[in-house]
Amino acid sequence: MRHGKKVNHLGRKTAHRQALLSNMASSLILNKRITTTVAKAKALRKYVEPLLTKAKDDTTHSRRTVFSYLQNKESIKTLFGEIASKIADRPGGYTRIIKLGDVRVGDNAEMCLIELVDYNTLYTKDGVAKKAKTRRSRRGGKKADDATTEVEASADAPATAEAKEKKTKSPAKKAPAKKASPKKAKE
Repeated sequence: MRHGKKVNHLGRKTAHRQALLSNMASSLILNKRITTTVAKAKALRKYVEPLLTKAKDDTTHSRRTVFSYLQNKESIKTLFGEIASKIADRPGGYTRIIKLGDVRVGDNAEMCLIELVDYNTLYTKDGVAKKAKTRRSRRGGKKADDATTEVEASADAPATAEAKEKKTKSPAKKAPAKKASPKKAKE
């Protein structure tokens, strides 16, 4: 039984699988997107995302570490040059897998497109400035926003603040309606 073993062997021995993932990672870095099967793309994502994280700090040690995985000087230059500058502020999730509708003719395998997220301009909105990072919390978020809007409203127009106060006053509580008993409803 293979309980807890999460590595997809992809039908290959270890050395063959490592060579496959290394070559696919180099191709992804150089071409920014590649077409492959879904299983290989999921294995490649686990392989290449730590390398992209490692490329964020450009030191000799990190370059040598990434080179031990990729074994390709051109992809190292591209990775630590242009790609590292693009992904510098992204906290993870550097790749996107898009499943394609068609299947491979020979073995009916599901095909997909794996790409670097920052290089696809279809999903980015032109002319929109980046939003500041916000932290979400479970409590206090709505009340703080309401308080700031009330302060702004009172500074702009005092009449509108009085109108808001009248609306926010709780109406008189109504007596709960009595439920009709099932016997009376049948009659």
